[in-house]
Amino acid sequence: MTIFSLFTLLGGLAFFIYGMSQMSVSLEKIAGERMEEMIHRMTKNKLAGLLMGCVITIALQSSSAVTVMLVGLVNSGLMNFANTASVIMGSNIGTTITAWIMSLIGISSDNPFIRMMKPESFSPLLAFAGIGLIMLSKTQKKKDVGNTLVGFAILMYGMMLMSGSVAPLADSPAFASLLTAFQNPVLGILTGFIVTAVIQSSAASMGMLQAVSLSGGVTYGVAIPIIMGQNIGTCVTAMLSSIGVGSNAKRVSVIHLSFNLIGTAVFMLLFYALHFVLDFAFVGQIIDPAGIALCHSVFNIATTAMLLPCADRLAALAKAVIKSEPEGEAAFLDERLFETPSVAVTECNKMSIAMANMAMTAVEQAIANLHQPSAETSEAISKAEKKIDIYEDRLGSYLVRLSRSPLSVGDNRKAAKILHSIGNFERIGDHAINLVYAAKEITKKDIELSEEAAHELGVLESAVSEILRNTVAAYETTDNDLARKIEPLEQVIDLLTDTIRLRHIERLQTGACTIERGIVFTNVLSDYERISDHCSNIAVAVLQADADVFDPHAYLRQIKAADNPDFREMFTAYKEKYPLA
Repeated sequence: MTIFSLFTLLGGLAFFIYGMSQMSVSLEKIAGERMEEMIHRMTKNKLAGLLMGCVITIALQSSSAVTVMLVGLVNSGLMNFANTASVIMGSNIGTTITAWIMSLIGISSDNPFIRMMKPESFSPLLAFAGIGLIMLSKTQKKKDVGNTLVGFAILMYGMMLMSGSVAPLADSPAFASLLTAFQNPVLGILTGFIVTAVIQSSAASMGMLQAVSLSGGVTYGVAIPIIMGQNIGTCVTAMLSSIGVGSNAKRVSVIHLSFNLIGTAVFMLLFYALHFVLDFAFVGQIIDPAGIALCHSVFNIATTAMLLPCADRLAALAKAVIKSEPEGEAAFLDERLFETPSVAVTECNKMSIAMANMAMTAVEQAIANLHQPSAETSEAISKAEKKIDIYEDRLGSYLVRLSRSPLSVGDNRKAAKILHSIGNFERIGDHAINLVYAAKEITKKDIELSEEAAHELGVLESAVSEILRNTVAAYETTDNDLARKIEPLEQVIDLLTDTIRLRHIERLQTGACTIERGIVFTNVLSDYERISDHCSNIAVAVLQADADVFDPHAYLRQIKAADNPDFREMFTAYKEKYPLA
């Protein structure tokens, strides 16, 4: 093996890692919301967590990425660390699929149908199909499928480069001597651990081992300890990601490490004890890529079968290893979730929905407080408004940083909807505070509205409550039909406030209302009108998130046009529903 063979080996490894990364990113975009939905089913029971961990790892093609994601979810307070044990076990099983796919490189046959299963036969076709989808498709989802195919082809090409570069090792006495040294299982485990820890990818180190096995000099006795070490080495990524997080998040990486350490210890003790008694003949036999994939699968499936019933014990062990620290404020949304952008966007959406409900509750409490002032209610509204401000600030900053990650079209639209809406929710919270100040003014100056003004205000408040409830519901469920009902009601609220202002001026002129009452009354009207305006903005953002091309200004002009029957019908219905009499 020459220096040029080493260059080829390193180049093949680079192609392999790049292809794996490209495929992982594209698959994550394709999975999108479905993957996030699966994550929130993880907490149901151990078997559900096991299955979901396996499926998500197959989608992401990285058990390390899944574990880092779990660290981020736990550190953000979105998941209980004890529920991650079964997910991690499923992830370890899911990662074995990659080894089986790579084992196809070892297929050898003159049968044309079997030869088509060799990566060197079908990878060029996948690359050609992928490039075609990337260049010719009009939808981003098809382009993502194309990127996945190209990524897989690059991965397989890297695998072929690595196997070709090590082919001369078959006739190398030095290599044979080196393999003899690896008969020591401790050295094998250590080698597998170091290589995997350095390149931060168990799939890549597994691919290297499978490529080397094609030289025909690697036996089962040499490969098995290395595979054990690779399983331990894959924990390093999660361990590094847990630096600087809370104790619960650190425990996730401890569960991952303890799973592989315990599994390796038990597996190796049993294997060598039985080998001592039974003298396994296959230990000295040459292993091929499929044999490596088989050993990898047997280890992870057997370890899972052994430890799944003890998942709670693993969580208890993690708590014993990582002592509880005085927990500071949990990360609002952990940046480790950037590794899985779809998950990060969906968690941002959930935060924004919580923010929307806080704003709605604050306004409803403020309306009630306006008529029956209460110090406790005022304080609750004030606390809610401050919390809404924090949400708006942190969500906005987080989404701006997240936007630099590769987002699918759907996630990009969802992120835009959130960014366009959170400022409006924050302003709605501000108007709730304004209503609190108005209530304090009424109490302080003992202001009493006239019977006519109180009636008119009650009608307006009912309309404002409805538009706010409908807006939050449309935002939460992305209900476009409900979102389209917001603008007609907003126009009715504008008409109501204009009419009430005119009547208020008339009462001022006749002396039926005082200037002092009038100032408070006018301020309240302005707050209600502005709340409805913000609801209109949010509804437009909801509709925009579901459109390929959306012009909010053109939309508003269109629905307000005199020839729009749907708008006229809804406007008339709301006008009749909220008459001032």
